Amino acid sequence: MRRRRVINVLMLSLAGLAALYGLVFLIWILVDVAVRGFQALHLDLFLQDPVPPGMEGGGLKHAFIGHAIITGLAALLGIPIGIGAGIFFAEYGRTRPWARMLRSVVDVMTSIPSIVVGTLVYALMVQPVGHFMGIAGSVALALLMLPVIAITTDEVLRMVPDHLREAAFALGAHKVDVLRVTLHAARRGILTGVLLGIARISGETAPLLFTSFNNAFTELDPTKPMASLTVTIFQYATGPYDEWHAQAWAASFILTFTTLLFFILAKWGIQRNGKT
Repeated sequence: MRRRRVINVLMLSLAGLAALYGLVFLIWILVDVAVRGFQALHLDLFLQDPVPPGMEGGGLKHAFIGHAIITGLAALLGIPIGIGAGIFFAEYGRTRPWARMLRSVVDVMTSIPSIVVGTLVYALMVQPVGHFMGIAGSVALALLMLPVIAITTDEVLRMVPDHLREAAFALGAHKVDVLRVTLHAARRGILTGVLLGIARISGETAPLLFTSFNNAFTELDPTKPMASLTVTIFQYATGPYDEWHAQAWAASFILTFTTLLFFILAKWGIQRNGKT
């Protein structure tokens, strides 16, 4: 018993030190981004386009608008397909071997490197056209968020008790009506998956470098090269100008804490879904 207690205390201590090690660096990063980014925040950052390199002033309006367009189009593409795939896996493909195999493939896709997706979309959409496009970036981000939403929807729907389905069938409901019952019961979990999917793509840079690339001006046409916050942060952070560095910190602050907000909302949704 004494030996087991010593081993237990030792393992708990090592686990606690590992957690503390990761937590210290996480807090350090968040505090550093918050302090440096908040100091560089100003209204022109959201209202002005960039000025020529080396000059003071200007803003990142082009990057905010471009990022919103690219992410919004990715959500329009990825959310319906992801939810539909999750519904198929949970409600129609449970007893089909090929559906289970497809579900495993989608599960593996949740951990696929984003640069691989960017390269694939570059080869399929950008290279044949001959120029970068904002819509290509949206497709790449949609491919990244789709597996997250599909797997989350599948898992949540599987948690719905079968007696709800059986009760609906006993009352003479068709499969579509039964699906409405299960979707209503799992609505918070599905919303959580959507939030996780959006958070997954909001900070991606690599796929956008291969697809939408960047633009120094405000561009509303998704068939042309389009700026994004992540690529602009990369460009400004590696540039030689102090003004660029300050704006990169401000954009990093906004992007980091917006993504953090999505994760907090997702965790809150998971907890509420577990209680209900």
